[in-house]
Amino acid sequence: MSMNMRRRERRRRVSRCMDAVLLAFLLCVLFLDPLAALAADPAFSDSGQTLSSAPAVYDFAGLFTKEEEEALSKRAGELRTIMEMDVAVVTTDENRESAQVFADRFYQDQGLGIGESHSGAMLLMDMENREIYITTEGRMLLYLPDSRLEAVLDDVYRWMTQGEYGQAAMVFFEDVGLCYDNGIGDGSYYYDTETGKVSRIRRIVWYEALLAFAVAAACGGAAVFAVVREYGMHEDEKRLEANFKLYYRKDSTFRPGLSLPEILLGTYVTQQIISSTRNRGTRTGGGLSGGGRISTHTFRGRTHGGGGRKF
Repeated sequence: MSMNMRRRERRRRVSRCMDAVLLAFLLCVLFLDPLAALAADPAFSDSGQTLSSAPAVYDFAGLFTKEEEEALSKRAGELRTIMEMDVAVVTTDENRESAQVFADRFYQDQGLGIGESHSGAMLLMDMENREIYITTEGRMLLYLPDSRLEAVLDDVYRWMTQGEYGQAAMVFFEDVGLCYDNGIGDGSYYYDTETGKVSRIRRIVWYEALLAFAVAAACGGAAVFAVVREYGMHEDEKRLEANFKLYYRKDSTFRPGLSLPEILLGTYVTQQIISSTRNRGTRTGGGLSGGGRISTHTFRGRTHGGGGRKF
């Protein structure tokens, strides 16, 4: 075999190696890209934050007995520790604003919420307007989408109409705990009630992340193996090693079977919206396990969810 033919053969081998390496890199990017969603997803952004030191019970309307208030405060403290999100209840018999404005304003003014996203939920019992309202913020939005909010309101409403206000507040706390236990429902998305904008929630669970790492490692390992094999020179070729390195640096190129635009255009990756790993599949509490729309609005520059009803 002539010197020129050996050089051309060597360049072809290098080209194939480079093809394998770059293809492995592209596959790694495609498989690992969903992991970036974990860092940006509000469902994971506040873990490990300092728990709220604000009171959990604000009984301005005098609806609770001392024993009920103590029991509510104890349960709220337990939920704060478990969820790393805030829970609170406020009662009032004086409100000249809408229940939504009162609840959002009170939640912010009292410094409720945990972490930078102020994650938590608060129940308002507005006795002047005979209305109950739940305001949510931060990560709690994901655990209390519209469907679950309606189910919680159903439970609270039942006790409110019977005048059992302490029980109504306790049911609210218990339902929030159930929603957390049931995890984030499938198909959840944000709906901005002020602009009509819909924002899909991109999430993956731990076993998908593990699979992505495994596939990426396999692709990278295969590429490395291919490179090592291609670089395994025979005895009669070692004398060309020095000259080959020069040609490698000068002439090596990426020439896959398909062009780069064809590869990118031919690859379609769909992000699945998967339920939280905390979904234990038990104690769903009726409508407390669904997903779907999460209606949001803005109050003083912060995004809240919530809903209410008359009683």
